[in-house]
Amino acid sequence: MKETSMKAMLIREYGEQARFETAQVPTPDVKAGHVLVKIAASSVNTVDTMIRTMGDDLPLAPPVPAILGMDFAGTVEVVGEGVADLQPGDEVYGCAGGLADLPGTLAEYIVADRNLLAKKPTRLSAKEAAALPLVAITAYEGLQRAGISAGQKVLVHGGSGGVGHVAVQLAVHYGADVHATGGGERQLELIARLGATPINYKTETVADYVATHTDGAGFDVVFDSVGGANLTNSFAAAALNGQVATTVSMCELDLTPAHFQGLSLHVVFMLIPMLHNVGRAQHAQILADVADIVEAGGLTPVLDDSSFTLEQASDAHARLESRQAMGKVVIDHSA
Repeated sequence: MKETSMKAMLIREYGEQARFETAQVPTPDVKAGHVLVKIAASSVNTVDTMIRTMGDDLPLAPPVPAILGMDFAGTVEVVGEGVADLQPGDEVYGCAGGLADLPGTLAEYIVADRNLLAKKPTRLSAKEAAALPLVAITAYEGLQRAGISAGQKVLVHGGSGGVGHVAVQLAVHYGADVHATGGGERQLELIARLGATPINYKTETVADYVATHTDGAGFDVVFDSVGGANLTNSFAAAALNGQVATTVSMCELDLTPAHFQGLSLHVVFMLIPMLHNVGRAQHAQILADVADIVEAGGLTPVLDDSSFTLEQASDAHARLESRQAMGKVVIDHSA
């Protein structure tokens, strides 16, 4: 029998000092095409902290009081009409709320669109699976749009970050010769451990590492998880007629270098299906594909060594914002 109320962490105002507070709210009712999931774990993404601090300035922020949080892993409890391929007891993971009119994952339960989730990879814990959806969909989409293929030389900017460390592993899985930038010893060690050639962007210029690793020809694919002003480095690192995918392009930039190199620029904004209810089934398919890659040993998320309960959601946000985290910050809902 479904619980009539659930614990949730509410945000009642937006701003730099905004914090979550514990509240009891009605457990949502399942609806057609959706499933009710008891959440075992969720993770914090940069976009979550942006909504908390900048909500009034972001068109994707939900009205307050709001339940934020996008990523989750958990167990299906109730199946809505029209969902034929899931049943109560199935373990799932996805990115399905926390923006616009979609209540988020900082709660005991979520009613999630079937097209925004997939069955959880069996070889991952709930915490590991909860770390993947947003970053994995982003990395997968960017690499696919850039036409990733075996034998290519690929550069990932920010290879130890949330999206970057997944992009590195996926590119390796696809058979590319992968290189990735990082700015410290721990970051470079992680990049090497994930199967890529580490590049210290603090000590090597773009010209240096293009010469060293591509004989001056440039990289076939550049995945830029840093973006913004760093896109100029991505253009400089790309081969003629190369592909550049970025997750951050909210900036003014001179595209002249891209023009003279004949580059293709792919802007990845994975929240579009959630925001506009367009193409959501593609996310379910990507998550299913990612689960297969995980099961084959091609992808394992890196988790920060911090630990947070649901009631410590504010502390989890602070950990990500501190820039001290190494890997994804995850919240354990069962703790």
